[in-house]
Amino acid sequence: MNKVKNLFKARWMSSLIFLLALFLITGIADPQFRNYSSVISCFNSSTMYTLLAVGIAFVIMTGEIDVSIGATLGITAAMTGLIAQQGGSVVSMLAACVSTGAAVGLVNALGVAYFGVPSLIFTLGTNSVVRGLIYILTDGRTVENFGGVIASYGNKTIFAEITIYYALAVATVAVSHIVLTKTRKGKYFIAVGDNAGGANLVGISVLGTKILAYILCGIFAGLGGFVFASKYGQVMTVAGNGYEMTAIAACVLGGISLSGGMGNMIGAALGAVIMSSISRLLVFIGLPATYNNTITGVMLIVIVVIDALAQSRSIEMSRRKRLLSRTAENPEGGEEA
Repeated sequence: MNKVKNLFKARWMSSLIFLLALFLITGIADPQFRNYSSVISCFNSSTMYTLLAVGIAFVIMTGEIDVSIGATLGITAAMTGLIAQQGGSVVSMLAACVSTGAAVGLVNALGVAYFGVPSLIFTLGTNSVVRGLIYILTDGRTVENFGGVIASYGNKTIFAEITIYYALAVATVAVSHIVLTKTRKGKYFIAVGDNAGGANLVGISVLGTKILAYILCGIFAGLGGFVFASKYGQVMTVAGNGYEMTAIAACVLGGISLSGGMGNMIGAALGAVIMSSISRLLVFIGLPATYNNTITGVMLIVIVVIDALAQSRSIEMSRRKRLLSRTAENPEGGEEA
């Protein structure tokens, strides 16, 4: 019974309820949405956002941020397309995506964790540099007309209309969740975000944890680039632009606090489905897709405000509990002999 109560108290449960409510409202507005194919397509289309959300979740949990993941996705997608044009293997594409993503993550980690530059400022600079590298790499042209085995995997399903990429993304979420909640090293991310000073005192390497978080974030962004190229079959120079804000919103919507030290991967994955489904659901509701950015922005603002209020309330409640505890121990207010 206690497990059931704790389940409904979980921060990600509100995201699940919100997602179900969105599907219900859309189904009422348009009966054509009331079929399995329409619903499962919302999950399949969230693959890239799920990978980005999982990656940046590691960083946000440590109390930092990374706004360069959209550019990292763009450059790795372009690299995938260029390798495919030359007849390269899938292994070489994945190796290029993972190594490039890890390299960008390492640069961010050194700037933020080692040199102490504010994460928003440093990763914003990294974003500009990587965007410039995309233009240099592609000569300012769209990478297209690449096929081969990568193109056949884009929308390939394995069972129940679930694409192979989304199935792998779900498996990644499951593994990441287990690592964060069941392993000692995984719990370091939450510990560092909750209290970096305290974590350092008990022997947790704050520097090492943040470096690992940024490298993982870059790797997941690189994998997102591979999926992007495989799914769309062409990569423009602006590929991935704005994806970082959607991934951040997905994490916060899934219950991950922007101040760090709170959240899990299940919430991030649910938030990714919600954010990626907005444009699709707008079509069924009858609103033009031009509302997508506005609605996403409003949701992000509302979510951040709610998160800030929740944090303030939690801090105030903790202070009250400590005060009540002290007054209960010494009701007369005098000093103990």
